[in-house]
Amino acid sequence: MSESHILPFMAVRSVAANSQLHRGVAAYRLLTGKAPADANITTDANLDRHVLASILAAATMDGGSLLENVGLSCVELAALLQHYFPSTKISAAEQAAPPKGEDHEEIAMLRDLLLKHRSTQGDIGRWLAAMIARRAMEPDHLWEALGLRNRGELALVLSRHFGPLAAHNVKNMRWKRFFYRMLCENEGLVMCTTPVCDQCNEFNICFGEESGDSRLAERRRDVL
Repeated sequence: MSESHILPFMAVRSVAANSQLHRGVAAYRLLTGKAPADANITTDANLDRHVLASILAAATMDGGSLLENVGLSCVELAALLQHYFPSTKISAAEQAAPPKGEDHEEIAMLRDLLLKHRSTQGDIGRWLAAMIARRAMEPDHLWEALGLRNRGELALVLSRHFGPLAAHNVKNMRWKRFFYRMLCENEGLVMCTTPVCDQCNEFNICFGEESGDSRLAERRRDVL
């Protein structure tokens, strides 16, 4: 790739602040060279790059500090970009950001739960554990907060990198609810008031529909 294409990742912040769609698409294109809708995830390597780019794009759409939005330190983000998107550089502003402080307790607990159940080697599992834990604090469904196109992509990445944990979700519970249930069980706490899920008056909160447009598709529809 020519020198003219080696751009600071945070250059996408120059896009109008009221255009979340443009920021997200610009970030994903800068990282991968294609639009999110065109991503091919038929191989593990392609899936990994797509997921990482999607999380970074979603975090960019949120505005504010990219490091805070993805739950990584400057060193971790720079290493991620170097390994998976070598033609993309972290901005000077992010490089000058103060060292990452202590995570919120819930973020730390979920990150540690994911790390405990890693099923792949290398840095990506550690990065994803931190990123997923941080994005789980957002109000959207988890797959939306990660910028993915659908819930199925989230199931794929969890099965690949955190297989033992994903395998426990035998009833296809919503992932955030499932994670918190696992955390409660690990602490010896009782999360539910009924022993059988289908007798619970909050059944739809745990198992309800999670389909719909991705965050980028939703923003595009709003713009149109």
